[in-house]
Amino acid sequence: MSLTAAATTNAAISSVGIGSGLDVTSIVAKLMSAEQQPLNLLTQEEASYNAKISGFGTLQSAVSQFQTAMTGLSNPAQFQSLTATSNNTAAVTATLGSNAVAGSYSLGVTNLAQAQNLVTAGQASATTAIGSGATTTLSFDFGTISGGTLSGGIYTGASFTSSGNGIKTVTINSSNDSLTGIANAINTANIGVSATIINTGNATNPYVLSLTSSQTGAASSMNISVSGDATLSSMLSYNPANNTGQDLTQNVAAQNSNFTLNGIAISNAGNTISNAIQGVTLNLLGTTPSATPATITVAASTTATNTAVNQFVTAYNTLEQTLQNATAYNATTKQGALFNGDPTVTDMERQLQNLLMNPIAGNSGNAMTMLYQAGVTLQSNGTLSVDNTKLNAAISANPNAFAGLFAVAGQTTDSLVNYSSAGANTKPGNYNLTVSQLATQGTAVGTAALASSITITAGTNDTLQVMLDGNSSTVTLAPGTYTPATLALQIQSQINGNSTFSAAGSSVKVTVASSGALQMTSNRYGSASNANITGGDGQATLSFAGATTTTGLDVAGTINGVAATGSGQTLTGATGDASAGLAVKITGGALGARGTVSYSQGYAYQFNTLATSILSPTGSIATATNSYNTLLQQNAARQTAMNAQLSAMQARYMAQFTALDNLISSMNSTSTFLTQQLSSIAAST
Repeated sequence: MSLTAAATTNAAISSVGIGSGLDVTSIVAKLMSAEQQPLNLLTQEEASYNAKISGFGTLQSAVSQFQTAMTGLSNPAQFQSLTATSNNTAAVTATLGSNAVAGSYSLGVTNLAQAQNLVTAGQASATTAIGSGATTTLSFDFGTISGGTLSGGIYTGASFTSSGNGIKTVTINSSNDSLTGIANAINTANIGVSATIINTGNATNPYVLSLTSSQTGAASSMNISVSGDATLSSMLSYNPANNTGQDLTQNVAAQNSNFTLNGIAISNAGNTISNAIQGVTLNLLGTTPSATPATITVAASTTATNTAVNQFVTAYNTLEQTLQNATAYNATTKQGALFNGDPTVTDMERQLQNLLMNPIAGNSGNAMTMLYQAGVTLQSNGTLSVDNTKLNAAISANPNAFAGLFAVAGQTTDSLVNYSSAGANTKPGNYNLTVSQLATQGTAVGTAALASSITITAGTNDTLQVMLDGNSSTVTLAPGTYTPATLALQIQSQINGNSTFSAAGSSVKVTVASSGALQMTSNRYGSASNANITGGDGQATLSFAGATTTTGLDVAGTINGVAATGSGQTLTGATGDASAGLAVKITGGALGARGTVSYSQGYAYQFNTLATSILSPTGSIATATNSYNTLLQQNAARQTAMNAQLSAMQARYMAQFTALDNLISSMNSTSTFLTQQLSSIAAST
C-alpha cells in the first residue's frame, strides 16, 4: 500500500532539478526510503495477521470435521456389538435393539398375520353416482369376529366384539357418491382402511370396491354401519354378527400370526414382533415346516464395534496431526510453522490429550474406563494406535461395555426403571434412586351398577360430555341394546375415536368395575391425567352424575438423595444437583430403594463437547480470529496515518530541495553574469 503511494509521488517529481543540475528526485527518494522503514514493518505485520486468520480458518474446518465424526460416534448404536442371524431368512429375520442379550431361539411359524379384506357387489361403472346424493355417514368400527361359520365370504351365527379403539367416520354426498369418489373419500379420511377399485372383467358389472384394513390381526376386522342413503347402505353395510346385514363379501379374514418360541405358543396381531424377546424384533415372512423350526441366534460380533473404534482413532489422529503440523519447528531450517508457539493452538492440542488421560466416570457395570483397556493406546508422537487383536478380545469378553466407553450411556439396576435422557448439566456418576410414590392414572367410577341390558336411543340418552386429561368434547353412542361389557367398549370406541382427544394424544380404557358400575381410566399417567363424564343426555343412564373421580399422581422420589421432579412416570434429577436433568421412567415395582442409575459420557461424547466449545462464537478459534481482525484493523489505521505523514514529509522535502535548486540556479546565473561583466571590463581596460 505505502510503496505504491511513494512510487507515484516520486514519478511526479522526476523532472525537478533540471535548472541547477541538482538531482532532487534521487535525494528525496533516498530520504523517503529511510523514512518508510516503519511502514514496511506494518506491511509485514499485515501479511502475518492475514496468514494467521487464514490458518485459523483451516483449523476451524479441521475441528468441524472432527466434530462431525464425534457426533456420530456419540450414539450408543454405533457400538452395538451383537448381531442377529436366522438360518431361514425366508421365514423370519431379526433386528436388534439397545438392550438385546446373547441367546439362541427356536421359532416355528404356523401362519402369518393378515388384514381383513371386503369387497362390494359389482357395479356397471366406477364413476357413475350411486344413490340419491343424500349426505351419508360411513362408520367403521374395528374388532374381533368370533364363532359362527364362514361360507362364500358370509358369516352365519358369528359375533363381533369391538376392540374399543375408536369408531372412524367418512362422509359421502353428491360430490363423491361414485365408487371412485367413495374410495377417495375413505383414503383421504385416513381411518385405517385402504380402498381401491378393481375391474373384475365381468361383462355386466365389472367394478368392485375393495376395502382392506390397514392393520393386521384378528382384532382389526371391520364392522361398517351406514346412515343416510338407502342404496349406499345396502351396498356398504357390513355387520358380521348379522346374517342379513353383510352387504360386502369377505375375501380375506383378519387373523393373528401364530408361532412357537422355544416351544411356547404365541399369537400376535402383526408380523413384526418386538415384545417376544428382549431387545429383539422378529420379522415374520413365511411359515416353517413343523419338523424344522427356524433358529434365531443373537451373538457378539466384533465387526460393528471394531469399525466404530477405528473410525474414532482415525478422526482423532487426523486432527492431532493437523495441530502438530501447525505448531511444528524445523530444527534444520530453524523455521517454525505458522502457529509455532501460539498459545491458542497449543492449548487446543493440550485439551485433546488431557481428555484421553482421564478415566470415564459413571461407566458402571463394567471395568472399562480407559481406552487402553479396549486396545487403544496413546503413542509417543501424540497419536492413537489400535491393537485390533486386543480390541476384539475385549469386545468378546464384555460386548456391552463399549457404549459407555465412547458414547453417552445410561444404565439402571432395576428392570422396571428405564434410563430416558440426561440434561446439559447432568454430571457423570452413579446415583442412588428411591421411589416414594408410583405414578397413577386418572379414573372415574359410576355411582351404581348397570343393568344387565341397557338400551341407547338416539336423541334420548346417546350423548356424553366427556372430560379427558383436561380436554372436553361430546361423543355420541350408537343406538342399540348393550350389555355392560359391550356398552363399555362402545363408549371407549367413541371417546378414542374423537378428534379432540386423539389430537391431544389422550385415550381411555372403559371397563366394568367389580361393583358392576362403569369405570373410565385415562391411559395417561400423572397429575395431568383425569377422566369423567360430566354431562350429556346419557350421563344419568350410565350413573355418572356424581361419579367418584380420582386424578392421577406423578411419580415421586429422590435421585442422589435429593428430591427429584416427577411428571407422569418420569422422575428427573433436581436443578443444582449433580443429577440435574437425569430422567428415568419408573413403570412399576415397590416403594423404597430402587438401586442405582449410572450415567457416563464416553470419549466420543466428550470430544464432541470440546469441539463444540472450540467452534462456538466465544470459543478459542473465534476469539483468536477476532483478535487478529482487530489487530488488522489497527494496522490499517496506522498505515493510513503513516502514509499521510510520509506524503506530507515528501512534499516538504520536495519544497525544500526545489527552493535550494532555485537558489543554486539563481546563484549560478549571478555568477555567470558577474563573470561576463568582469571579462568585459578587463577587455575594455
